[in-house]
Formats: sequence, C-alpha cells, structure tokens
Amino acid sequence: QVQLVESGGGLTQPGGSLRLSCKVSAIRFSIDDMGWYRQAVGKQRELVARITDSGQTDYADSVKGRFTIARHNENTVDLQMNSLKPEDTAVYYCHANLIVGGHGPWDYWGQGTQVTVSS
Repeated sequence: QVQLVESGGGLTQPGGSLRLSCKVSAIRFSIDDMGWYRQAVGKQRELVARITDSGQTDYADSVKGRFTIARHNENTVDLQMNSLKPEDTAVYYCHANLIVGGHGPWDYWGQGTQVTVSS
C-alpha cells in the first residue's frame, strides 16, 4: 500500500509564506522523482515544482524565485512558498514516481491540500 501524505497549506495574506510537506508511506520503495502540482478553480492542473532523485529541480515560470522544493529526508519532500500572491490560490497535489518492490516507476498522487492567498 503506497500513500502520499500531505501536510501544510492553509490561508495567508499576499506576501506571506507557507510550507507544504509530502511524505511517502510505503515499503521497499525508491523515489524516481517527486513534485507538486496545483489546480485552481476553472483551470487545468499544472506543474509547480519537482525534484529528481539526483536533486535536479524544475519550476513553473510563475513561481521561480519564490518557491523552493527540497528533499527533507529519504521519504519527504517540502515546498517552501514565499511571497505568495492571490493567483497562487489553488489545491496543491503531491505527485511521485516511485519504484516499488523493484518495479516501476509507478505514478502516485496525494489527496490535495488547499492554499488560499487573500487579504
């Protein structure tokens, strides 16, 4: 059983900061890459940031310089979001490509966490 357990998110004012965390709960796995996507109301889901097992990172142009993705430990990835804007408001989803039991990579999603930026 593989689960991506998300934490963080919530409500903040413009210019504020939030941190999202995603922990992989599984047995005998390795991470190919992990990242965060977001979906605002009426819009398609889009990539926010991702990090490969080797540490390479990729960011959406809209968050470059404001968001930072990092591996916290062997099974957790954090997304530090600074200088938040109202347009960052969305449901944020953790995503992972995992090799489980020597097979994969397989595609997994978290349940989503709401981020609201409003004054």
